[in-house]
Amino acid sequence: MFTDQSHIYVKAGDGGAGCMSFRREAHVPKGGPDGGDGGKGGDVVLVADRAVSSLIDYRFKHHFKAERGTHGKGSKMNGADGEDLVLKVPLGTIVREYDETTKQAGNMIADLTEHGERIVVAEGGHGGLGNTHFVTPTRRAPAFAELGEPAEERWIELEMKLMADAALVGMPSAGKSSIIAKMSAARPKIADYPFTTLVPNLGMVRSDDYSFVVADVPGLIEGAASGKGLGHEFLKHIERTALIIHVVDMTGSYEQRDPVEDYKIINNELKLYAEELYERPQIVVANKIDVRGHEDDIKRLEEQVRLDAIERAGGDEFADSVQAAKVFKVSALTGEGIPSLIAAVAQKVHELRSAVPDNANVQYEQVWEHKRHERNQRYHIDNLGGGVFRVEGKTVERVIIQTDWDNDEAIIHMQHRLHRMGVDKALHDTGARTGDEIRILGRSFEYQSTEWSDDDGELPEVEWVD
Repeated sequence: MFTDQSHIYVKAGDGGAGCMSFRREAHVPKGGPDGGDGGKGGDVVLVADRAVSSLIDYRFKHHFKAERGTHGKGSKMNGADGEDLVLKVPLGTIVREYDETTKQAGNMIADLTEHGERIVVAEGGHGGLGNTHFVTPTRRAPAFAELGEPAEERWIELEMKLMADAALVGMPSAGKSSIIAKMSAARPKIADYPFTTLVPNLGMVRSDDYSFVVADVPGLIEGAASGKGLGHEFLKHIERTALIIHVVDMTGSYEQRDPVEDYKIINNELKLYAEELYERPQIVVANKIDVRGHEDDIKRLEEQVRLDAIERAGGDEFADSVQAAKVFKVSALTGEGIPSLIAAVAQKVHELRSAVPDNANVQYEQVWEHKRHERNQRYHIDNLGGGVFRVEGKTVERVIIQTDWDNDEAIIHMQHRLHRMGVDKALHDTGARTGDEIRILGRSFEYQSTEWSDDDGELPEVEWVD
């Protein structure tokens, strides 16, 4: 089964809690703190794998969870990190954020096109620090430790777009499947009725020193660009290809259609779906030339191809692209013309791929990590009115989550952390005054105003909400 889009829920592992412990040994009556740190939770990682051909593994299972970190122990024994959960996806998988409530895809996270390329889609929670980290000159025996951080969790959309060098397009029953079967070792279903091909097929083709991957895309019909006949589902697989092989049935199929009109319809659908697809290099193939009596139609098609080439060249009828424009006459049944078609496609694909600069590989993991960090550092303050303010933001909420609320020392440490982050000053600048209520993650605090100077250091970005 071929599956090219899935929505999955991923949850990384929670971080383990830090340990509050003191060294207790014979002849060491006042051993210092020795609580270990909690282990980091495992990440959820997507990895592009050339051995995976579809998203079928995510068709029926939609929830994936990584292992959590274990808690720290005494004697400075840190907890073990949780194991990462690695999910393999096909080459050409686009990963986006997804809102399960609105059923809408959001920002793109990554476009995995190279074997082994990876992206962390949900980061494991950091382990809490043990009490050894909170020793100060005035606090020699801290009797508290941090709790583990909850992990990231989100819905994501996986969309696979075929990684092919050339794509066969055309009307249903134009002979695309028969041509790919002649060109490569691919063995698609072939029959004499429309829409025999319901899913894309890939074939590897070799010609002398060059090789390329060709895709047989299910037949398009008029209205495909607006979604008619699953047009969007098929057209998206053409987006990555360097070359379009436009197959025209010169017999007009059983409907006795006009081959030149078929050619125009497909080009128009490509243009409506994406102008860039229409401008992409094309090799036009007149198929079924073994059926005699269509010589005039072939000449008409050749003239239309020449006119289209002039249009793409901006009206210059002497442009190189116009001079190179031609129609390859083949018979998928007898194999006539197939070798010259293969040679021409191989040469053109080589030229197109060689002209593309190697900007390899956008480092999606670093880009996504930077965006994640930037988003996590941001918080905003909402004035609810009546002396009530709400603070929201992952970094601030992390401080609240990692606090042991049954421990007075831990609460005091939490207050110092928020002060150093600039939350107190931000609240004051928003209008909070002594005695006002501050709400963070369901916790309520009474605000104590402080005098501020301009020398309190750089503050995180704050979004003011009135």
